[in-house]
Amino acid sequence: MSSRTVSRRALLQGALVAVAFNPVSRSWASTLEAGAVPLPPLDGELLMDTASRTASAEDFGHILHRTPWAVLVPGSVEDIVAMVRFARRQGMKIAAARGLGESHSTFGQSQVPAGIVIDMSTLSTLHEVGDDSAWVDAGVRWHELLQASLPRGKSPPVLTDYIELSVGGTLSAGGIGGQAFRWGLQVDNVLEMDVVTGRGELVRCSRSRERPLFDAVRSGLGQFGIIVRARVRLVEVPPRARTYIALYDDLHRFMEDQRRLIEDGRFDYVEGSVVASNGGRAYQLEVVKYFTPGSEPHDARLLAGLGFQPGTLQVSDGSYFDFANRLAPLVELLKQLGVWGFPHPWLDMFVPARSAESFVQEVLSQTTEADMGQGPILLYPFRASELTAPFLRTPNDRHVFLFSLLRTAIPPTPENVASLVGKNRAIFDRLTAIGGKIYPVDAVPLSPADWRRHFHPAWERFEHAKRRYDPDRVLTPGQGIF
Repeated sequence: MSSRTVSRRALLQGALVAVAFNPVSRSWASTLEAGAVPLPPLDGELLMDTASRTASAEDFGHILHRTPWAVLVPGSVEDIVAMVRFARRQGMKIAAARGLGESHSTFGQSQVPAGIVIDMSTLSTLHEVGDDSAWVDAGVRWHELLQASLPRGKSPPVLTDYIELSVGGTLSAGGIGGQAFRWGLQVDNVLEMDVVTGRGELVRCSRSRERPLFDAVRSGLGQFGIIVRARVRLVEVPPRARTYIALYDDLHRFMEDQRRLIEDGRFDYVEGSVVASNGGRAYQLEVVKYFTPGSEPHDARLLAGLGFQPGTLQVSDGSYFDFANRLAPLVELLKQLGVWGFPHPWLDMFVPARSAESFVQEVLSQTTEADMGQGPILLYPFRASELTAPFLRTPNDRHVFLFSLLRTAIPPTPENVASLVGKNRAIFDRLTAIGGKIYPVDAVPLSPADWRRHFHPAWERFEHAKRRYDPDRVLTPGQGIF
């Protein structure tokens, strides 16, 4: 018996299960009362107790708390089809949450006030792990897929830094990591998907089958369909990883070296960050070469021509899995300290390379250590030519820098959170002015007009896809797009 099954049973013990909906009072009932509409038969449960609903009014941001009317704990894909159809008939909203409180959102994007939240974590079966792809439920976490594929010497081409996220969650947003310069994002490496549209239709889509839906759902922010299963590409990976970390004191040289490395391809992974150093800031290069024992990397050749500060280089070896899962000990510590549950007013930006250096300097000059709450600042490039999802909006430039202020609100007061969200909004306005885009999982208040600008020139296509696949606007209201 899986731990998921046990935890689901524990969740359901003492929970109040809905069996009907009263369209007059707009409320659920645990008995079939007069005038109530019975729920469709379900393999799982629809929970309406306070504890279940409160838990689903949560995401990783811990900033917005929109309480739904009920939480669907699906026992099958058919449950999701049935409840989307039911929600559509009754004029209510519905959205998928990829593991409550751990979702790939920080500002209520997967929350549904006065509607239904689907806890996708119960759909977590790895149906097939082959040599070149894996067919998995949307609730599967990337670390679970990786543990299943590595015995074959295979891995998804791109992994987010934190691999406890779900497959469906990151495919709805994008899924970026240090391998993106070579492979694109995770949405560029999904081969086919089963999707429940806002019409309540279960559709299999791919590049050769139902292509418009396939393109809409990848980075579609849950607006057109709920991803319930996905076939993810797998590639061969060596079992070992050598990590090189070094510091720069010059931002220009740091960014130039990063761009050079993603073009010459000498490393398998290229990231970077802004770190505290000697009372100021330095720029940390983190690059990795995967290898097989007996064919160790040639350090001098790999590092030739790079302009990092002498004496700052650190080199370490480990397994590929331990490298991919490197954040797990830190996250466990943050959970033990209680900091993981603090508000996270994150801001992830895609910055055009032509403006990146001056923009980064400007933002850093206005960002104090207190503004970050010891959260990291990421800075690294990828190539726009590798991106294939039309609704993943990035700047029009050959190279795009991910620039992320992964803030923790310390102290976790409403006043501090409001201040940081306000700073995010001011930075967003400046970013928009230089042709940049946000990675829309962030704590930035956006109006429908902001969303139209974000998707321009693809807005009409986005709007058309909404009319086609979710004409009653049932899905994912938390984004605030429409």
